[in-house]
Amino acid sequence: MSVDTREANRRLNSHAGQAPVWLFGYGSLIYKVDFPYIERRAACIRHWVRRFWQGSHDHRGTPEAPGRVVTLIREPGAVCIGMAYLITPAVFAQLDVREKNGYLRFATQLDLGNGEQAEGLVYIATEENAAFLGPAPEAEIARHIAASSGPSGPNRDYLLQLAAALRELDAHDPHVFDVERHLVDLLARERSAGGS
Repeated sequence: MSVDTREANRRLNSHAGQAPVWLFGYGSLIYKVDFPYIERRAACIRHWVRRFWQGSHDHRGTPEAPGRVVTLIREPGAVCIGMAYLITPAVFAQLDVREKNGYLRFATQLDLGNGEQAEGLVYIATEENAAFLGPAPEAEIARHIAASSGPSGPNRDYLLQLAAALRELDAHDPHVFDVERHLVDLLARERSAGGS
């Protein structure tokens, strides 16, 4: 599959009507909200985990040196906490551009809290997309992130902002927090070496 998924998402067009739809965000969509929404609330989806397995050629890296950003990977029984946004279908024109680097829209069941559930959409970069980098040890992912930067800024900012946003949601994510810990250690070692 091509890295650029805008046309594929336009063809999906499953919410072409005027009714608002829920969108689930689990990465930068939690903390970088540059799109209009009707309502926002903490939510979760089941049987998915967040992983830094997707390459970023357009935001946190370049085509020659992609950064690493999160996607969702199936894991039975898992719970992924994030943020749900009630949006009008017109907003997808903007979001499809933002998420064009390998992400496709999929339908999902959202748990909105207090026993309330709703059908919604989520952007997922599957392993079939050309930007998929796949698994690696958390320390290696942290080194990759420390060395990457793109038009949206340093890859490390993405990781640190995501980890902070997850803490605000009281969402424990061992993978994200392990990568963050390795990154913080790496940056501390670099500062120490630079000061000696």
